Amino acid sequence: MGNQSNSFKIAVFEGDGIGPEIMAPTLEILKSASANYDGISLDFEILPAGAGHYRDTGSALPKESMDRARASDAILLSAIGLPDVRYEDGTEIRPQVDLRFELGLYAGVRPVKVFPGANCPLSDPRAKDIDFVLVRESTEGLFAYMHDGKVVDDQYATETLKITRDTSEKLFDFSFSLARQRAAEKGRPGKVTCVDKANIFRSFWFFRSIFEERAKLFPDVASDAAYVDAMAMWMVQRPWDFDVLVTENMFGDILSDLGAGVMGSLGLAPSADIGDDHAVFQPCHGSAPDIAGQGIANPLAMILSAGMMLTWLGHQHASPQMIECGQGIDDAVTRVLSSKRGLTRDLGGQLGTEECALAVLDVFQLSGSKGNQEAG
Repeated sequence: MGNQSNSFKIAVFEGDGIGPEIMAPTLEILKSASANYDGISLDFEILPAGAGHYRDTGSALPKESMDRARASDAILLSAIGLPDVRYEDGTEIRPQVDLRFELGLYAGVRPVKVFPGANCPLSDPRAKDIDFVLVRESTEGLFAYMHDGKVVDDQYATETLKITRDTSEKLFDFSFSLARQRAAEKGRPGKVTCVDKANIFRSFWFFRSIFEERAKLFPDVASDAAYVDAMAMWMVQRPWDFDVLVTENMFGDILSDLGAGVMGSLGLAPSADIGDDHAVFQPCHGSAPDIAGQGIANPLAMILSAGMMLTWLGHQHASPQMIECGQGIDDAVTRVLSSKRGLTRDLGGQLGTEECALAVLDVFQLSGSKGNQEAG
């Protein structure tokens, strides 16, 4: 899959509410960061989509936008959706969900990491060591038939849950490979924990049985399983004990927000939805229309998502420079938070969106680029 030229086309969805405000400085950081590395070229194409676009045109994700996103090397998506703009059935406009299904993005990757200086609500000194990844299956589970739920005679409602062997095998292989990669990077053993409700539901017993089968293919990575209710407790009591958690769609949707709470703010929570050939990167938080246009939104989750995108592209195309560039953005955010230079209001500071992003860019540039230093 090597892209030897390190030239990549990035589809960009600016989003709704604060979406465009946090996307603009993120693109500037990406342009500056990639310029520090000889041979890296990022071509950004801004595409229409979102709740505002649906309100104005009747289409939340135009076919041309989908086609161009499909043809890109990666997709960068900002906060999207507006609570007062909905489909006729009352559900919110969520093009990111459509992208997951259309592009087969079965692995929702939600890093949970406590940054120095962040407002982690846990007082235990071990909280500084929290660094795990929640992998949420993103195309099946309770979301598989999300438009087919029924309310019968105003007396009861039903929804359908779907788990398939094919998707589950790919999900678990992805999770074990991720744990193996993290182990190599961090110099310690990797571990994957399957989170389910196998003691009650046959579908989750099936889910766990496939997990146990795939675990045998990765003997160098430890594995275990936990029920989702117990995991919700343990993510508060001892989150520093985990490495990679893998779970069903709805469970992952809930636990990922719990993880963001452990981190101290949704404003620090990046994410990715990854498939065999495509990937979308976006912040976990919403579009916050109540503060849109005020220039006070926290851009760090968007910036961290962009760093994840570079790292993913680097691994996909065997480009150490891209991996290093992505890690450099993550490191810059960490240093800004450690120094408390770039704190926005939600983090206890006073900086606006642009000032916070500029602080990250300044730190990244000051840290220098091994790519150009070595080339020189």
